[in-house]
Amino acid sequence: MAGAVDLSGLKQRAQQPPPGGGAAPSGGIEVTEANFEAEVLVRSGQVPVVVVLWSPRSDASVQLAEALGVLAADDAGKWSLATVNVDVVPRVAQMFGIEAVPTVVALAGGQPLASFQGPQPPEQLRRWVDSLLSATAGKLSGSADSGDEPAADPALAHARDLLEAGDFAAAAAAYQAILDADPGHVEAKGALRQMTFLERATSHSPDVVAAADAAPDDIDAAFAAADVQILNQDVIPAFDRLIALVRKTSDDDRTKVRTRLIELFELFDPADPDVITGRRNLANALY
Repeated sequence: MAGAVDLSGLKQRAQQPPPGGGAAPSGGIEVTEANFEAEVLVRSGQVPVVVVLWSPRSDASVQLAEALGVLAADDAGKWSLATVNVDVVPRVAQMFGIEAVPTVVALAGGQPLASFQGPQPPEQLRRWVDSLLSATAGKLSGSADSGDEPAADPALAHARDLLEAGDFAAAAAAYQAILDADPGHVEAKGALRQMTFLERATSHSPDVVAAADAAPDDIDAAFAAADVQILNQDVIPAFDRLIALVRKTSDDDRTKVRTRLIELFELFDPADPDVITGRRNLANALY
């Protein structure tokens, strides 16, 4: 969900240690799904952000990240270095559509500006960084260490505080007020959507999955089971359960199942590979 709110980790899986077991390169900010927006997208509105997509299985990618870390330290806040371990946070890596490591992507104002793949000699890296700084000079808001942050929206901050305090009813009302004033507000939409889901999913009995398995044609039982599975981060089986129902139903029942499935897709980032697979399987089931 866009914004600073993370409701029960619905978009995250348990992360395993990197297969190679190698140490992270020194220098730069380690990017996760939780801090991607703040450390990459938001920060790139202040200074250029250079993202290194690396793997402990690739010595060349570790060396490249460390070389860029030296340059970042030399430049003292003129740009920000961020590192993405593709083995630990594959979803972030997929956002960049990378084909190999190491890959380096520079962002400014939230948009990709330049990129390259493979190791580079230090002098070439220096020229690349200098050209990046030249291209963005005077176009961004300030240095990464200036302490300047975008002015906080007090209504949004209040809604987040209520949500973090667990006062879902008050948080929902606060987010709804934001949405009433700004119908296109992304975070308010996402927060309300996920709170509605959490309220519904946590009301189900834990045995609903077994009950749905025993009655595969029961739509309401399938809906409840899919909610519980997603709450437990068992996402693909939840999607598959409803897609199987789409194949077996018709007319109003099929529309009902398809609508619920799309609502579940919308709990996640559209670039989530599970959602991409689910949408493709839904399209195949429909046509």
